[in-house]
Amino acid sequence: MTEIDTGNTAWVLASAALVLFMTPGLAFFYSGMVRSKHVLGMLMQNFFSMGLVSVLWVLVGFSLAFGDGGGWIGNFDFAGLKDLATIENLPGYTGDFALSIPVLAFVAYQMMFAIITPALITGATADRLKFAGYTAFLALWLLLVYSPVAHWVFSPNGWLFKRGALDFAGGTVVHINAGIAALAVILVVGKRRGWPREAMPPHSLPLTLLGTGILWFGWFGFNAGSALGANALAAQALINTHMAAAAAMLGWLVVERIKGGHATTLGAASGAVAGLVAITPCAGFVGGIAALAIGAVAGIVCFLAIQLKFKLGYDDSLDVIAVHLVGGIVGSLLLGLFADTAVNGLGADGVFFGGGSTLLVDQLVAVGATILFSGVVSFVLAKLVDLTIGLRVTPEQEAEGLDLSQHAEVAYQFGGVPR
Repeated sequence: MTEIDTGNTAWVLASAALVLFMTPGLAFFYSGMVRSKHVLGMLMQNFFSMGLVSVLWVLVGFSLAFGDGGGWIGNFDFAGLKDLATIENLPGYTGDFALSIPVLAFVAYQMMFAIITPALITGATADRLKFAGYTAFLALWLLLVYSPVAHWVFSPNGWLFKRGALDFAGGTVVHINAGIAALAVILVVGKRRGWPREAMPPHSLPLTLLGTGILWFGWFGFNAGSALGANALAAQALINTHMAAAAAMLGWLVVERIKGGHATTLGAASGAVAGLVAITPCAGFVGGIAALAIGAVAGIVCFLAIQLKFKLGYDDSLDVIAVHLVGGIVGSLLLGLFADTAVNGLGADGVFFGGGSTLLVDQLVAVGATILFSGVVSFVLAKLVDLTIGLRVTPEQEAEGLDLSQHAEVAYQFGGVPR
């Protein structure tokens, strides 16, 4: 029987709490960037994920992601957390991958990933998403997109895991998955009224920076917690996480200053998040100054990727695609270059460490498979919801604001009309 390590258990439980705290952080990060009449709408979409996803995860989501159903999806053996308080380990978690923590601690930790991933999508659809439509899409997407992709990549029985693709904490499962889904949804719901002709400035950048700080703090649980132990690998993942965020912030600001003449607070926040996204798949597989290189590249590339929405005409309100989709791709592919088995013997060597192109090809397959599956299924689900209960608010409701039209509340009471 696998021996439970109390130190590892304590670290994973603390990391679960850190990752949960990221969702309110994301809510503040996003809500500061929208206009004041949409603040509560954005906060509610993120907080609501903490409720609905938690229930669905316990009922069936975890079982679909980590049950023993083959390489493509789990099964219903663990529905309702059946037997998870007593079993020794999960399917595939044997040998070097055996858990040294209670299975329920792993369930809780993975639940927090499942909560924040669909919440990321809401930044792309800001200002125009109908709450009832969002609720239906959230439930369908968790079960039909997130859980299968999590099984492919995170479960030792998943086909991408068995192929050799690496994803330490969610570059494909979380960021590419949510980023391409965001693109699919905005293709269904369309552009905001007045975009891009009308200026739609952030109403509270201090709120956005507060959210960034919470995200950065929580990301230590996201990445270092994925070591599933209080050990040297967790320490490596933590330092990689921090340094990539710092380098990405600097990279973003340098290019922003060259291109626009100013280094902005919004740029600092966005750059840091881009670095956190890119290092997520790499955090426990790279060492040395690789994290600095990955972060710097991500900061520059993600900044430049923002221009795509103006050239291609899709309205990604808060740059989810540029930061999460592009950042996730950057990190996942750079892992194929920088991975080092001296850091993690359960990984593989990348191009720069004598491993040849094998890992890079596996990373390309994982990126491509996630984009294709999530993009197509997310578009179909969004279209289905739109054709039934509706996914977008009416023009009148959008002009009034999501706060009043969807929740009958306003964020600020100053005696004036919300703008």
